Amino acid sequence: MEQSLERIFEKFGGVMRTSQLNQEGYYYKKIQELLESNQIEQIRRGYYQYIGDNSFSDIPTIATLFPDGILCMESALDYYGYTDRTPSAWHIAVDSKSTRTRFYIDYPVVKPHFIQKERYLIGITETEMDGQKIKIYDRERTMCDLLFHRNKVDGEVFNTAIQRYVSDPEKSTAKLMKYAKALHVEKKVREVLGIWMHLLLQRAV
Repeated sequence: MEQSLERIFEKFGGVMRTSQLNQEGYYYKKIQELLESNQIEQIRRGYYQYIGDNSFSDIPTIATLFPDGILCMESALDYYGYTDRTPSAWHIAVDSKSTRTRFYIDYPVVKPHFIQKERYLIGITETEMDGQKIKIYDRERTMCDLLFHRNKVDGEVFNTAIQRYVSDPEKSTAKLMKYAKALHVEKKVREVLGIWMHLLLQRAV
């Protein structure tokens, strides 16, 4: 039964809604038995995650619970290889009008960033992580956010991210300046990244 249950959850990416469990023949009483025997856990009202030796990735859970969420800040830095520190939580950007209570979950640990709509929509792209498509801010938006929140970011993390972005062959300076203007960090971009760009050019000579 357990192997069958694992395959069922795997089919849904490791996370299932109550209605999906019902469709697979698992109704209230059986769901309670699975919870009590620690075969599954409730991660939010109406959402369940399989517990087993072959644990599933957090990504399908995040994509299912927060379809409007965008990976940002430390999570985006980690994805692009701009930091060596593993984030202690998944940083997710959502519209400022989003309901706060839906982020009150035990696992996975998420840190929501509530952003005004006109800022929220800038720099969204899509990638695939652990076989799951998920939205993430692109490199340039991530750098703009880093500069905007400079005083809240560890100095070593900040400097490492700046250096690696400057050295990244996939960066787009034109896109960075476009975003910087829209996000009102143009001065910070010119001051901080301008210095690193200059140093990089000096090394190349």
